[in-house]
Amino acid sequence: MLELNPDQRRDLRARAHKLEPVVSVGQQGLTPAVLHEIDVNLTAHELIKVRVFAERDVREALLQRICAELDAAPVQHIGKLLVVWRPAPDETVEAAKKAPQVRRPRTPLPRAPARPPPTPSGRTRRAPAGRRRRPHP
Repeated sequence: MLELNPDQRRDLRARAHKLEPVVSVGQQGLTPAVLHEIDVNLTAHELIKVRVFAERDVREALLQRICAELDAAPVQHIGKLLVVWRPAPDETVEAAKKAPQVRRPRTPLPRAPARPPPTPSGRTRRAPAGRRRRPHP
């Protein structure tokens, strides 16, 4: 299990604030399938939240077990949420740096309808009120 100093823990708690839980531990407890899902998400995201529907002492034991089995660090246990961190493997970071960046083509913005040209005084030409315009011959 990894250990974090208070500064690292504070930084990770701040980063985790906006995250949503990605794994839920239900009445079956910490099954191998749930452990695998947590492992996959830690590999992909490094920092995750896990929601546990159990009593407080059980949640504390689950947090210690998750961190011990997956070589992760406990960041925070607040209510039913556990925040867990594990640094990304080096090959994942290198692969992400070497991956080509895909750019989508820009879609043109819709154009506004054309206005009539202004007159020399700067005003647009309008027919006087109450008069009908006659078509040109």
